[in-house]
Amino acid sequence: MTNFGVYVHIPFCRHRCDYCAFATWTDRSGLMGDYVAGCRREIAEAELPAATSVFFGGGTPSLLPSPLLVSVLSVIARLPDAEVTVECNPETVTPALLADYRQGGVNRLSFGVQSLAPHVLLALGRDHDPGTVEQAVRWARAEGFDSINLDLIFGGVGETQADWAATLDAALALEPEHVSAYALTVEPGTPLAQDPLRWPDDDDQADKYLLADDRLTASGLHWYEISNWAKPGQECRHNQLYWAQGDYRGVGCSAHSHQRGRRWWNVRTPERYLDLVGTGRSPVGGEEVLGAAAQELERRQLALRTRDGVDAASLPEALDGLVTRFGGRAVLTVRGRLLANEVATRLQPVESADA
Repeated sequence: MTNFGVYVHIPFCRHRCDYCAFATWTDRSGLMGDYVAGCRREIAEAELPAATSVFFGGGTPSLLPSPLLVSVLSVIARLPDAEVTVECNPETVTPALLADYRQGGVNRLSFGVQSLAPHVLLALGRDHDPGTVEQAVRWARAEGFDSINLDLIFGGVGETQADWAATLDAALALEPEHVSAYALTVEPGTPLAQDPLRWPDDDDQADKYLLADDRLTASGLHWYEISNWAKPGQECRHNQLYWAQGDYRGVGCSAHSHQRGRRWWNVRTPERYLDLVGTGRSPVGGEEVLGAAAQELERRQLALRTRDGVDAASLPEALDGLVTRFGGRAVLTVRGRLLANEVATRLQPVESADA
C-alpha cells in the first residue's frame, strides 16, 4: 500500500497569537461558506487517490462550523482505516461539535494546549485556561475519541522550570495518547520578533526539553521524532508521511503539496484563492523541483530527526555522544536531539554514502 495524505488548511482564527507566523486571519469569518465550497471544488477537480491520512490544520479548524468541516471531509476519498485529525483550540470545543466530528469520520484530535499554567497562557496570548482543556478532553473521551494529541510549547516569557514541570504533569494526568512539545521560536514579522525582551533562552529551553523527555518517557510516551512522543501504535501517521518524504496534497490557501520531488503551494490569501478556484483557475502560487541529490539529502535530514535515524555510514564516527549506533543505523541521543541541526551538517555527501 502506498501512503498518501491530504492536508486541508483552515485559515480562520478568533485571535492571532504573538508568536504565530501561519497564514491565518481573524477578520475573515464571513468567507467560511465560500471557502469550504472552494476547498470542495479543488478536491473534486484534483481526482486524488484514496488517502491514508487526512489532517485539518490552520488556523483554528474547530472554529469552522462542524457541518462545513465534515462536508469537506465527505468529498475526500480515503481508506477505511485512514487517520483523520482535526486541530482544535480547547475554547472552541463543544459536545455537539465533537459528536459531528465522530459521525463525520474524524478519529483523532489535536488540542492546542500550549501550557497549563494560567500566567504562561496569558503571556502566549492564548484564550483558554487549564479548566477549559480538561473539559474539552473529557468531552472528547465521552464522545469515544481514543486518539488525542496535546500540543505544548515551552520557553515562553515568565515560564519557570516549575511551571513547565506542572504543565507536563497536568497534561499527563489527562492520559493523552500523543504529546507534541515544541520550543517557542521567534518568527520574523511577528509581534514576538519585535520584542527581544520576550525571546526565549536557548539553555532554558534545552533544560525544559530534557525534562519533557524524562517525564513523557516515564509515562509510557516514547519519542519518535524530535518534538513528538506517543504510546506504541499512536504515532501520527500523517506527520510520519511528511518525514518519510511521502506524497501528499494540500487543499486551501497557502497549503503545500508534494509528489515525487516536486513541491508546490497555493496562493496565501483566502480571497485570492477563492477568486482562482471560483473561476476554474489553478490556485497554485509557486513550485520547486528537487534533483535526485537534493531529494536524498533532504530524506536523510528528515530521517535523522526520527527514532529510525539514518544509515550509519551517513555520519562520521566521531560525534561525541550525539548519536548511538545499532543495527546499521545511527540514531540521535537525547543530547543529539538538542543539537540536531548541527548533526545534520555532518551528514556525508550523497554520492559517498549508501542511499
